[in-house]
Amino acid sequence: MDEMALKGFFRKLDRSLFLDDAQKPFSGHDVPLPIGSGQTISQPSLVAYMTHLLDPHSDSRVLEIGTGSGYQTAFLAEFSKEVYSAEWFRALSDKARERLDALGYSNVFYRTGDGSEGWPEHAPFDRIMVTAAAGKMPDALIRQLAANGRMVIPVGQPGFQVLKLILKDANGAVSIQDIERVSFVELKGRYGWG
Repeated sequence: MDEMALKGFFRKLDRSLFLDDAQKPFSGHDVPLPIGSGQTISQPSLVAYMTHLLDPHSDSRVLEIGTGSGYQTAFLAEFSKEVYSAEWFRALSDKARERLDALGYSNVFYRTGDGSEGWPEHAPFDRIMVTAAAGKMPDALIRQLAANGRMVIPVGQPGFQVLKLILKDANGAVSIQDIERVSFVELKGRYGWG
């Protein structure tokens, strides 16, 4: 992806649009903030960095697990052909859809419910972004990753995870790189901490 375009979009996108009124005054701080339902919006620098790691292209079909506020979704929609975004909480999904529709994104498709198993009927995906922490590597998502695909996912236990970059080569061989320590909310469903 074009790094200059990513930096420009990062500066241009108003994070306050993705927050409720009580949190809007803090939108400019590079910290995670609550968005309701026990979920958070990640700090802007991490959202931009994860987008950079994912490296979406204008022809990419992207699966996002955890729509949340829609902030990360906007980054994906800006630089991809299509985004399939799954969110456990209907209230968050509905609010994110309103925000992204208002911003003019018509290339996002929404699903409410358990996203930990992916979205098999639309697989394979060129890119997969997981915005909540898995307790173990989700095999179902790796299966839905296309050849030459990339997935970014935090994996670990409550309070401490490692952000991982998963690469699948042209022959389907998978490699995993540890990127950095992070702390995310739990991925709901089969691959959470339960």
